[in-house]
Order: sequence, then C-alpha cells, then structure tokens
Amino acid sequence: MDKLQCMEAFVRVAQSGSFIQAAEQLGVTRSVISTRIQQLEKFINAPLFHRSTRSVRLSDIGEKYYPECVELVSRFQQLADEMSHAKNDLHGRLRIYMAPGFALSYFSKLLSQFTAQYTDIELDIVVYDKIIDPISSGFDIVFQIFPSKGDSLIERKIFNVNRVMCASPAFIAKHGQPRQPNRLKQFDLGFYSGYPERNKLKFMINEKFQEFSIYARISSTSIHLLHDFALTDGGIVCLPTLVARESLLEKKLIPILVNYPMPNYSLRAVFPPNSRNLTKIRIMIDFLVQKINTLPEWDEQLIEKGYLSPIVKSFQ
Repeated sequence: MDKLQCMEAFVRVAQSGSFIQAAEQLGVTRSVISTRIQQLEKFINAPLFHRSTRSVRLSDIGEKYYPECVELVSRFQQLADEMSHAKNDLHGRLRIYMAPGFALSYFSKLLSQFTAQYTDIELDIVVYDKIIDPISSGFDIVFQIFPSKGDSLIERKIFNVNRVMCASPAFIAKHGQPRQPNRLKQFDLGFYSGYPERNKLKFMINEKFQEFSIYARISSTSIHLLHDFALTDGGIVCLPTLVARESLLEKKLIPILVNYPMPNYSLRAVFPPNSRNLTKIRIMIDFLVQKINTLPEWDEQLIEKGYLSPIVKSFQ
C-alpha cells in the first residue's frame, strides 16, 4: 500500500465528488481509485465516504482529516517539483480547460509560439463549452466567458467578447432582414443556449440597453454548430465576433443590426489562489495578454469594415 497515492486518491474524490472524475484527473482507472480508497479505509479502520448510486460525500472522519490531507498532498507535490527542477519553475504540466470558441478560432494558432518560448512546460488542454470549478475538476486554469463558480477563485480578464447578429446572403435575399431589434421575432433564429439572457437579447438604443424577447428556432450549446447553421442559409444567429470574423470578412455572412450593439462579455482566466502551478499560470496569462488587446484585432478589423459598431470601443 502506497499511503501517499491512497491519500491523493482520497483528496481527488473528495474534491470532485466522483470516483470517475478522480480517476480521469490521476490518469488511472476507476477500479484503481476504489482500491486505493478501500486500502486507506482499511488502514484507518473507518469509512471516508458515504456512497450512494447518485453521490459520494465525506463521512465525519473524512471531513475531519480532509483539510490536512489536502495540505500534505499539495506540499509533497510542491516539494517533489522543487527537488527535481530546483533551478527552473517553468517546467512540468499545466492542465487547461478552455471554451471552444477561443480554443479553436484563436488559441490553437498561438500554441506553437508558446511551446517554442517555454520549452519545459507541458500543456494538457480540454476543450468544452461548460462553466466549471477548476478546483473540483482538477484544472490549473480555466478560460471561460461567463462568471466562474466558486467565491475563492481568482479571475483575470484577457479581452472583450463582442457579438454580432448575422445571416448568409442567400437567407437575406430570400427572407429580408430586420431593421430594428423588435423585428427579430419574424425570422428564424439560431441562439446559443449558454447565454445568460436565455431567450432575451439586449440592444443599445439611444445610448441605453433595451431588452427584447426572442424565439429561437434552433438553440444549441455549440457556437460552431450555429455558425454552420447560418452559413447554410438556416437563419439569423447571434455569434461572438471571434467565431464569425472570418465569415464576415469573406462575406459568407452579412452583419445585421450593426447600429444596435449588444453588451459584451469578457474572456477571463480563472484559477485557484493557492495553486502549486501559479508561476506557470501567470506565464500563460501574461503571454495571452501580450498577444491580444482588450479590444481584439479581429474586432478592430470588423469596425474598420463597418461590420461592428464603433461604440463597442467604449465598452469595458
């Protein structure tokens, strides 16, 4: 029995509330995690968890010793890193979780630059469109658009995320286009179901944002699916400019309601304050901040072409 491995399995299960997630984080099978937990429980002669078909929660003794186990495991990992790389903090693995819109449309193009500059940092990147807690999910850093889950997390803004209503030339030729936001209800719409507004959108009218109810013919958790829906003449969609930029510049999509800008979001880096990988986390964030302005270059291009309202320059 390796007591340290068993203790790390205990910590991972307690943080994630799942034997399966703990196994994924440690790169082992679920049965290995179960065995390690059972060995630790046998060693202390007490249950660490209350298990059911739907949940895993700490027992009283698990609650009591969990904080100390976290500290011991974290300290061992930190010490091991310091011993093996005493002269260099910029080494080892950084586990990253990232929204697809940013990962596929832009970050993928920066990967080779980052790895060439920081040759000893390994990146494990998971691309998925869901808001998560990096601590319970086992990630060092999360790049996401919407507010994080967890009060203790640190957030750092990378850039503004502006959006545009758009449709294909063929769709507009056949169905026309709305000239005011309140006309959107008359058209087939594709809408990202992850937007906090749900089935509502805000547009700036006379320097104030006004809210309008919309009906989405197609709703999806995938921005890229909605992008394809628009490209194939399916309807009007609300897309982040990061995803729509290329299609707009190539005139495969036409911007709609340009004079009625929508509120923006921001892509932010979210990470725990006590991470043992803080140096690498800050290096990654600083790298991106140097590469991308608060108003990104793709928005500057769209403003120059008249595809995005210049008013967005004033949005914080």
